[in-house]
Amino acid sequence: MQLETDRLIIREIRETDWERIHVYTSMPEVTQHTAWGPNTEEDTRAYVEFVLDMQKTKPREGYELAICLKSDGTLLGGVGIHVMEKTNAEIGYVLNPAYQGNGYAAEAASALLGFGFNTLGVHRIYAKCRPNNKASENVMKKIGMQREGLLREHWFYKGSFHDSVIYSILSSEYAHEQFQRNTKS
Repeated sequence: MQLETDRLIIREIRETDWERIHVYTSMPEVTQHTAWGPNTEEDTRAYVEFVLDMQKTKPREGYELAICLKSDGTLLGGVGIHVMEKTNAEIGYVLNPAYQGNGYAAEAASALLGFGFNTLGVHRIYAKCRPNNKASENVMKKIGMQREGLLREHWFYKGSFHDSVIYSILSSEYAHEQFQRNTKS
């Protein structure tokens, strides 16, 4: 499975990717908003093994993918989509800080919306972030998601309860946005 955008290749994670993935998954500044990490090498290798096993499941309901520069293949981060209840899917994304602020997360997440609606056939795609993770919230807004609300202390991780902001987009909204973009071109 592979998706392509103007600047990116979004592809299956390979066993040999673990070192590039470990670079950013071991960084406290990256993992401060995640339920995992900072990763040890063992953690990252286990994650890659988990992803490789997920790639073999039938029917496949989870995709964890590498975000790579089209120009030279550099692995920048990861993006994932997981189908819930056959009609909903959750997306997430993470980037190496060296590549943040260039629109790569939004570009990859937008491609994943197209995959979710057009290939997986889901009705609704949502994403969550911590309320103080404004960069992630901006990605959700940029790809056309609408804020649904605040999930109060719904998640216990790293020793305490945490809130999440939740955004979503429906297949009809996505189709309308795509139509609007295509008619402006």
